[in-house]
Amino acid sequence: MSHKDKIAVITGAGGTLCSEIAVELAKEGAKVVLVGRTKEKLDIVAEKIAGDGGSAMVYACDVTNSSAISKLAEAVEKEFGLCDCLINGAGGNNTKAMPTITKLDKREITGELPGDIKGLYDIDLDAFRNVLDINIMGTVIPTMEFAKQMIKKGGGSVVNFASMNSYCPLTRCFAYAMSKAAVSNLTQSFAAYYAPGNVRINAIAPGFMVNERSKNYLGTVEDGLTARGEAVINHTPAGRFGEAHDLVGCVKWLTDEAASGFVTGITVPVDGGFLTLGGV
Repeated sequence: MSHKDKIAVITGAGGTLCSEIAVELAKEGAKVVLVGRTKEKLDIVAEKIAGDGGSAMVYACDVTNSSAISKLAEAVEKEFGLCDCLINGAGGNNTKAMPTITKLDKREITGELPGDIKGLYDIDLDAFRNVLDINIMGTVIPTMEFAKQMIKKGGGSVVNFASMNSYCPLTRCFAYAMSKAAVSNLTQSFAAYYAPGNVRINAIAPGFMVNERSKNYLGTVEDGLTARGEAVINHTPAGRFGEAHDLVGCVKWLTDEAASGFVTGITVPVDGGFLTLGGV
């Protein structure tokens, strides 16, 4: 078990995707630090890990807060020791930062759009900034803090969460796409910078995964798809949405020094083939 006794810090660990990653790493013997905004969600994951005989520490904080992340790092070192791997899974989108239309309607310039339609000029720019903050700075700040521990330890691995939006922005997702493209670029530049410290920085780019948020705007294959969900499935050769377990193997590989020790600065699509189709 390649992760036995490794110390893995996972942000966004209360969510559908990263909670599964945390549980699976713990099964391999990793000491897992569950980080997120909501302690109650993290406690559920910790209970699952404990039930499987694993070891987990819960720490609720805001990953965009430098002071909070510094305190987290101190707590991790005190409880478990120096970090071996960091998974930057915290992030998300905000519907307030999204228009409801996919292209300009000139009426939005004069404020004449009907009340049930929201254009780009009607979005909440504070929400837009918050999306950039959680996805970009929520990756930068934990990486900088825990890379210090990895350097002290002789090396380590960081896995960031990029997206299909990193390659080509989806309609309406301006802030989210912009921030995930930044994560992919940051992965490359940080990989080059931290290489002398034997800290590898890579990313995964999940395709369209099943979680509570996706069910609301994509639907499900079993219960019926929205128009957007239908478009996604038609563009995915695998013919389905991804599940959390589809990410686990890639994360394990990227955080295993023996398996991927010469791999740094890459973003790996885990997308069911979504990027293979041009749409025509």
